[in-house]
Amino acid sequence: MQASGHHSRSRMPNTLCCQPVLKFESYSPQHCHNLNPQYSSHNSQDRFCTLESSSLIETYYNSPSSVTFSPNNESSLSHQEDANELKHKLRELENVMFGPDLDFLENYENTLLASAEIDSWRQIVEPTPRGDHLKQVLIACAKAVSNDDVATSQRLMSELRQLVSVSGEPLQRLGAYMLEGLVARVSSSGRFLYKSREPVDFKLLSYMHLLHEACPYFKYGYLSANGAIAEAMKDEERVHIIDFQIGQGSQWVPLIQAFAARPGGPPRIRITGIDDATSAYAPRGGGSNIVGRRLSKLAKSFKVPFEFKSSSRAHLENIVNRTGEEALAVNFAFVLHRTPDESVNTVLRTVKRLNPKVVTLVEQELNTNTAAFYPRFLETLDYYTAMFESIDVTVSRDDKERINMEQHCLARDVVNVIACEGGERVERHETLVKWKSRFKMAGFRQFPLSSLVNGTIKKLMESWCNRFSVEERDGALYLGWLNRDLVAASAWK
Repeated sequence: MQASGHHSRSRMPNTLCCQPVLKFESYSPQHCHNLNPQYSSHNSQDRFCTLESSSLIETYYNSPSSVTFSPNNESSLSHQEDANELKHKLRELENVMFGPDLDFLENYENTLLASAEIDSWRQIVEPTPRGDHLKQVLIACAKAVSNDDVATSQRLMSELRQLVSVSGEPLQRLGAYMLEGLVARVSSSGRFLYKSREPVDFKLLSYMHLLHEACPYFKYGYLSANGAIAEAMKDEERVHIIDFQIGQGSQWVPLIQAFAARPGGPPRIRITGIDDATSAYAPRGGGSNIVGRRLSKLAKSFKVPFEFKSSSRAHLENIVNRTGEEALAVNFAFVLHRTPDESVNTVLRTVKRLNPKVVTLVEQELNTNTAAFYPRFLETLDYYTAMFESIDVTVSRDDKERINMEQHCLARDVVNVIACEGGERVERHETLVKWKSRFKMAGFRQFPLSSLVNGTIKKLMESWCNRFSVEERDGALYLGWLNRDLVAASAWK
């Protein structure tokens, strides 16, 4: 799908030029955009869409018990009048800055401005209480749920239903899913909701691909792991990679290509995919054998000697060549946080006994493992607010595929973190500080990632938007949005 045309801005300086956000179909990095911070207007039926209705985007949550109205209509009306007045002043300001004859002002609601100057003006004149109010109500509702205050939590949930929208601003969209989690927690239905929203087989790969296009820190987290493996294996003739979440195998496509271009010829590569049948991200529709055939076909096209096998954690120590002919790499990419606490240390100690040359770790940088419900809610709100804001600079807001991706790849995790406890809570993220402690206890020592790879990733991230952040710190690579770290990558041996 082609991007919409550029608007003519005869008097507009180059620093204020704006390029429209592309649709998902383009699958290419776009420049950074400053999206209109004013909340979009929606029909009442578009306000709140639950995960339960996500299979049909047009079908919205509209049960009688969920439709309520603000008890303070007069206050809401007054606030709307203030917002309209300030919005009018903002438009007048832009007319002064850009000139009254610009045709794009006629389509103001669809105009995207990319400028630090405009950002600062918007902060002055744009009505921000609505966003602040939504955040405050979410926090107050979580506090009420934490305190078992049924009356207050129900009242605040009713208010939240009027404020959130899966097609609105970043906080509105996230708020819809956090509200879903709060409702599921109160009704003890989180486990069922989490399981019911697993993507169907043929859509999983599509959703994950969209996620990596919308959130480049995930994609480049994988790339940093590949860089560490490539550097560790640069002089090896036989390479064995054990991937603890083989998924669809897409992480290894660029690495196979890189090995094919290695001076002196590629090594012989063997990949063992650990197939976890209980994971929503495990290969489907024929299992890991299909993944193996795809990778084998790719390797053959690049004339790389290749072998693929699948195995399980139970047989981990039996799949390694003990003769020393293979250099071993182990990859933990976005998988250990779903491993129960009592099993993580066992897995790491087992891997250490295999004597790998390099172990790569890539995880989301937040703490939702041991924290109690209320601080866990606050951490989730802060983390995913940054993520949803970043998505707005890479994907058009009216793209229905974006809604599908957010619901199946992000909202599902948010609901699990908020609504579930004990063994039902699968998403148990930890910060790199905690992972470092676990790895060191298992006998590993950290070594720095490739500075060349890190520099390349930094340039690639900045090509998307200068608000994406890449920082080398304490031997690891942190990728994020503005001042919030979202993904951390590190290497060990």
